[in-house]
Amino acid sequence: MAIIRNLSPETIKNASAAGVPLASIAVPLSGIIASLGAISIIIGYKTKIGAWLIVLYLLPATFMTHRFWAVTDPLMQQMKMMHFMKNFSMLGGALIISYWGAGPFSIDNKKSNIGY
Repeated sequence: MAIIRNLSPETIKNASAAGVPLASIAVPLSGIIASLGAISIIIGYKTKIGAWLIVLYLLPATFMTHRFWAVTDPLMQQMKMMHFMKNFSMLGGALIISYWGAGPFSIDNKKSNIGY
């Protein structure tokens, strides 16, 4: 889970080396944001808010840590590009969820059908 990985000193050090400002604060905070968003989407409660939390996490994480255009080593450039595209596709999925909301089996949907 993101929160556990983002609390490790190695992850904070790598983010700092990648140019993340205030990495000792930003990295653990981003882990909390990503984890809350993921849990919200998984359980289907306040799903649109959870999706926006994922967007909030992915935008800076993608563009700060996976800058493939700034890497000269071809193998490392390919790895960074792969992670960039992976994050970019997850960003698209989060935006879809933020617009459409939860599915039919979610807590959000069950709450909206109460009384019918």
